[in-house]
Amino acid sequence: MTSKETIKEIREKLTNESYSAADWQAYQEDNRKGVQALVLKEQKKHAERQKNLEHFQGMLMWEHRLWEQGYTYIAGIDEAGRGPLAGPVVAAAVIIDDSFYLEGLDDSKKLSESVRERFFDTIKEKAVDYGIGIVNAKTIDQINIYQASKLAMKKAVLELKHQPQFLLIDAVKLPELPIQQESIVKGDQKSVSIAAASVLAKVTRDRMMKEIDRQYPSYQFGSNMGYGTKMHLEALEQFGPTPYHRKSFSPVKEATQS
Repeated sequence: MTSKETIKEIREKLTNESYSAADWQAYQEDNRKGVQALVLKEQKKHAERQKNLEHFQGMLMWEHRLWEQGYTYIAGIDEAGRGPLAGPVVAAAVIIDDSFYLEGLDDSKKLSESVRERFFDTIKEKAVDYGIGIVNAKTIDQINIYQASKLAMKKAVLELKHQPQFLLIDAVKLPELPIQQESIVKGDQKSVSIAAASVLAKVTRDRMMKEIDRQYPSYQFGSNMGYGTKMHLEALEQFGPTPYHRKSFSPVKEATQS
């Protein structure tokens, strides 16, 4: 059986998802090789979407459990930038509701830069609320990176317009905040709101490092984001640290002393 539509027309309908159930049945029965190739491609796309949906629903376990207990404002919290030799540490807090769905959302480190950038805008648009906390290199040197990461997280929570009733935090606890909370190891892979926070934190920090790169192009901050790459270390040895370097971090400390 062959559909009356041309392969080009069928491709356009599948691309625009403007086909009916009867159309889909006809395409499946169409014996043209080109149509069958389009059908196979569409089936794979549907399977991928279903896989993404199931993964997303699995990552909503923590939020669903808390929503069922009566909590409305649940903030997922994560940070970016603990390991680099330069730049701030940035944290984000994100509150979502049960209408939030972002296909493909995952730990920001698993996403490409283009996907993170796209998700960044979508998360800000669809989230109930979000906050960003930033702690600079000078403060990191004064209080250490662990405490600075926690400080950035607290700042992010305080930026929220809605007072959160519960905090889901990636790997740490914030006992200084009088809010019920849960520390989740690898939380950015297990909680939608933490994953969303990881994207906001990562993109915010990356954009800041690209701005710093314009001031100090020799260090290639726009590509290494402050991490100790070979080119970064060579520039550090040749030119010394910038005001954005963490002077308590080795080998920045060594470059400062030399």
